[in-house]
Amino acid sequence: MPANAQQRLGWVSQIDGLAAYQGSADLDQGGDFSATRSFLRATGLYRFDSETSLGISVSYGQLDYDFSAADNQPWNDIRDIRISAPLRFQAGQRASVFVSPQVRWDYQKGAASSDGRTYGVFAGVAWQVSDSLTIGPVFGAFTQLEDSGVDLFPALLVDWDINDRWNLNTGSGIGATRGPGLTLSYELNDDFSLSLSARSEKIRFRLDDAGLAPNGIGEDKSLPVVASLSYTPNPGVSLTVFAGAEFDGRLKLEDENGAEISRQSYDTAPLVGLAFRLRF
Repeated sequence: MPANAQQRLGWVSQIDGLAAYQGSADLDQGGDFSATRSFLRATGLYRFDSETSLGISVSYGQLDYDFSAADNQPWNDIRDIRISAPLRFQAGQRASVFVSPQVRWDYQKGAASSDGRTYGVFAGVAWQVSDSLTIGPVFGAFTQLEDSGVDLFPALLVDWDINDRWNLNTGSGIGATRGPGLTLSYELNDDFSLSLSARSEKIRFRLDDAGLAPNGIGEDKSLPVVASLSYTPNPGVSLTVFAGAEFDGRLKLEDENGAEISRQSYDTAPLVGLAFRLRF
């Protein structure tokens, strides 16, 4: 993360929220589905100096799926609970290290939350190449629902002020699932900015003991691309509306041991929503 000498020291709190709606999308094996998503996160960071901080973040999310074929619905209400402890510190003159161990519970309503628990870490190093560019390698390592293996995924952190108005970055975003993303933003004025974002989204969750795959695993994977308009009247408040589409969508159903039962793709789906961020 880029250094910022103007950051306030001591405790800093932040609340993020998101609500999104994915419109109806046709499934290649017949029928269609839509989905709504809500997410709320509270974070507290203690900044020891401009380069060192330690904190805790707790979030709760819900994904509600609505399949047209009620008798062939693989899942519905999915819960997403996360706890993380982000740490950042300086390493040398221009490098900073960040580590964020996390525990997550992703499960369908009716399933035991412990059956949907995974844990792991995001970590990386960022170099401030110049006053306008910070770049560095990032990786994630997480346990998986179906076995004792570890899911490893590398990424690249970029925060580049192309000029006074344009910025290119790979920030995680609110409610983002595991996977890399990229955002190009343009500052219209002191209060408003436009951005175009794309990222790889994937969520896996434990299912309940009924339905098509008792105690099985569901997966929803897609590539959302959205345009956003953000209003930031002061450094402590940000409001965002966005619209776009989810591409290359795929749903997968597995049994409790991770053996694939079915897989189907879905058509490009419209996506709209709003988000907010409060700092104090």
